[in-house]
Amino acid sequence: MRGVPVAASLAGLFVTTCGAWRPGIKRECEMLILQGRRRARSLARVGMAALLSLAVGAAYLAKIDAAPEAAIAASPIETIPGMPPVIDAGNLYGEARAGNFSPAVAGALPRVYVPDRISGDVTVIDPATFKVVGRFQVGVNPQHVVPAWDLKTLWVVNNAEGRPNGSITPIDPLTGKPGRTIMAEDPYNMYFTPDGRSAIVVVEAKKQLDFRDPQSMALQDVLPTPQCSGINHADFSIDGRYAIFTCEYDGGLLKVDMVNRRIAGSLTLSPQGARLHADLPGELDVGFTRVSLQYCLSTGGMPQDIRVSPDGRLFYVADMLADGVYLVDGDSFKEVGFIATGIGTHGLYPSRDGTKLYVANRGAHRVEGPPHGHGSVSVIDFATQQVVANWPIPGGGSPDMGNVSADGKYLWLSGRFDNVVYVIDTTTGAMKIIPVGKEPHGLTVWPQPGRYSLGHTGNMR
Repeated sequence: MRGVPVAASLAGLFVTTCGAWRPGIKRECEMLILQGRRRARSLARVGMAALLSLAVGAAYLAKIDAAPEAAIAASPIETIPGMPPVIDAGNLYGEARAGNFSPAVAGALPRVYVPDRISGDVTVIDPATFKVVGRFQVGVNPQHVVPAWDLKTLWVVNNAEGRPNGSITPIDPLTGKPGRTIMAEDPYNMYFTPDGRSAIVVVEAKKQLDFRDPQSMALQDVLPTPQCSGINHADFSIDGRYAIFTCEYDGGLLKVDMVNRRIAGSLTLSPQGARLHADLPGELDVGFTRVSLQYCLSTGGMPQDIRVSPDGRLFYVADMLADGVYLVDGDSFKEVGFIATGIGTHGLYPSRDGTKLYVANRGAHRVEGPPHGHGSVSVIDFATQQVVANWPIPGGGSPDMGNVSADGKYLWLSGRFDNVVYVIDTTTGAMKIIPVGKEPHGLTVWPQPGRYSLGHTGNMR
């Protein structure tokens, strides 16, 4: 009878092992273990129990090792029509892992494209040498360089800061050269519907979303968002059914039904350590909008970038005045937590393996901040929701927007108020600094791994 406790012990070991797997795999693992336990009881008298339990567990682990893609392919996520399937429900960033390039980016020049807002141009950097290798003019006030859904074009959105000559400039990734500029009203940012049918141009000044043809940029539809002042950044649910946009000057969020293209709800974020800093004026002048800082503080601050968690449950919302990241349950659309990071929390970028979130803290609470501020980069562990590292910018700085290198080894960020780009080692936090044009903003690293882009500087899936 000595085989029975041994079997129970070994089976328990494998059940513990099952707990580490993703939900779909965990259930299959537990069923195999249950079968092993039942067989163990019947074979205990002949001393086979321990061997059988071991064999069942080993067979399962061998199955995972031998065919990991098959084990995770059965995703329970039902996506909207036309959206590529979710391969791993536990890590929606899994297809953007290091080295997993789409055939669509074959031949693309390895480059970093930096939009210089005040200079009105794009600085081009070779990521292999960390040297500037080119520069070309685009429209007025370029804000972000946005990879297209099909990965074949990079779009520069030039919003012209309230003037009538806003535009969108395409870049050919194969040559690194700009194409013909397309006129568009106030294109501050750009995203793509998860099915790839439309580009979503964020028209901040008019509080609206323009749905455009993703190739020609011809206007398809307009969704007014009057309740979202300063609509700027967004991310999408794991199934593509909704997106959440940040409302920078309303201190809240807007939920958009992507199937019916209508407003699904709004959420005001709670104040977190509401403060009045000595360096803050009473109002911020942002284009033609004057915003009361007291109002921003009382309504939860100034939300900036937003990214969904690997399992799709939570949205991480950077807030420039709250100095941290709000956690919002996407389905229920409720605030559920807050993680303090650093001064002027701004940009959010997941690591290539989907385990960490890099947080750019811009170092100031103003829309137009000083150079050499208290800038830093914080690293959040997705599993624990804890800050596990913090890397101050040497000599002060203003890390803003960017992305992670294709191999995951470097985090590239614009230094908004210091006219530089930071290249940060994602293991050690060591930094290289590259001078660029005046007031660099939403740079993109290209090519990036992934099947398709949801926009911004490369929200890849």
